[in-house]
Amino acid sequence: MNGNWILERVNETRSTNDDLMSRWRSGQLIDPVARLAKYQTHGKGRAGRVWHAAPNDSLSFSLAFPFNKTPSELSGLSLLAGLAVIDGLCAALNTNEPMLHECGLRLKWPNDLMIGNAKFGGILIEGGQATPQEPSWMVVGVGINLRSTQLQTINTEPIASINQFLSPGDKLPDPEWIWLKLIDAFERALIEFDERGFAPFVERWSHWDAYQGKAVFTQTSAQNGIEGIASGINASGAYLIQTPSELLTVHAGDVSLREKR
Repeated sequence: MNGNWILERVNETRSTNDDLMSRWRSGQLIDPVARLAKYQTHGKGRAGRVWHAAPNDSLSFSLAFPFNKTPSELSGLSLLAGLAVIDGLCAALNTNEPMLHECGLRLKWPNDLMIGNAKFGGILIEGGQATPQEPSWMVVGVGINLRSTQLQTINTEPIASINQFLSPGDKLPDPEWIWLKLIDAFERALIEFDERGFAPFVERWSHWDAYQGKAVFTQTSAQNGIEGIASGINASGAYLIQTPSELLTVHAGDVSLREKR
């Protein structure tokens, strides 16, 4: 790593996101921080959901990074994080993107990592800007299933793990090695994102889109639902759905995307 990152490891905490958010609110963050926990008692998912993670079969960590942009200029960050995870897995597992793509790895907008229709990881973005003169500190929480567990589903959703990317007989690398490779990938990605925004990543993210060209629907508390054809993302990372009458733009944080069956 080239930056002045602080690396922290703890056996147990409530939530690594909560830990770093608390420091941001109290003005204690100075340099970028990556915090890894062996066990989270109250792991967090998107929209108030619980992130279930077995201590020995998962990787749970958060990163706090200061951006020279306002929070409104950081749309697409969760999508960028998914690409960083792919880069980190390639390095940690000594593989490449075509192989992971062939194995079924996909990104589900806006923050899920999938193998086929099963989820093996998730991303949670929190943070903000205390004053207009200060950087925007964003906390990126990442949870990844390392190995298969006895749980086949969580909240009725099928789950997967990254050991499914290994060839028969191969051993999963040490979790800390995987973590360090992920942090290295995040460092590069976050710096480039801060300098150039999300637009340069649109084409690459679309290559990993789990639902590109498929019939989908979205459901929000404010709408009865939108049905149409998944049509990729725009330069800000918003999802595009082509309905019979128009192309609709769906913004992160207000929808749940599912393939229509």
